[in-house]
Amino acid sequence: MATAELERELLRLEEEQAAAFNRQDVAAALASFSPEIVGFSSTRHERVRGLDALRETFEYYLRQAERVEYRISEPLVQVLGDTAIVSFYWTVVLSDGARQREIHGRGTHVFHREDDQWRIVHEHFSRAHHRPEREA
Repeated sequence: MATAELERELLRLEEEQAAAFNRQDVAAALASFSPEIVGFSSTRHERVRGLDALRETFEYYLRQAERVEYRISEPLVQVLGDTAIVSFYWTVVLSDGARQREIHGRGTHVFHREDDQWRIVHEHFSRAHHRPEREA
């Protein structure tokens, strides 16, 4: 698979995960993750290990407001053989009636290809406490 095609495939997986999360379909949101996922959340200090822990994390986020919207921007894909890294900025919008709050941060997904399937094996999210204007 050509690099540009592979980058599109990985971005498609990211978009599918965000769309599933936004419609509160936790099972579909977890589909891109390896059962052995390890990572760090932006809301807790402890390491997240495995799909059950990640499911709990997703469900926690979805309970924070009547409506939760997650989106990524400015993704950058790096492909290194059977491993790929997708780094991005993220925004979560929490809505309760007319009240809305935005949270911004940075994220990284490390994908690994096994049997022609790309799965996220590591995730690292951090909140941005100050969001300066980024250069174009």
